[in-house]
Amino acid sequence: MDWTLEVVVVPVSEVDRAKAFYVDQVGFRLDHDISPGPGQRLVQLTPPGSGCSIVLGKGMVPDMPPGSLKGLQLVVADVRKAREELAGRGVEVSELQLYGPDPGTGALEDLDNIGFVHFSDPDGNGWSVQQISARAKG
Repeated sequence: MDWTLEVVVVPVSEVDRAKAFYVDQVGFRLDHDISPGPGQRLVQLTPPGSGCSIVLGKGMVPDMPPGSLKGLQLVVADVRKAREELAGRGVEVSELQLYGPDPGTGALEDLDNIGFVHFSDPDGNGWSVQQISARAKG
């Protein structure tokens, strides 16, 4: 039996501000923006190529303070290009960081599994972007 992770709730203080950040700056696709009931709002967004979406909302998860989610991780084929795209869209993104042995030649594939950049959304929810080119291609 397959178990797939499909949705992660990201706690935010202002849904419109967070929606604009993830769509306009990070490049996620807007799946839907609905109000399922009084005082509730659900915005679902999906990173390009991902099978897992994030949900921003109001009136849904009261025990998760805005900005409390850390350790979200995206995987890309080229972390340098991903950093360039994020920075070009106005995202405050870290410099390339290596978590492992020095890649030696500096070739793109040498960064697999050890090359990361990091950013946070306007509320402080923390994201990492890791290069794994073999898995990111599918």
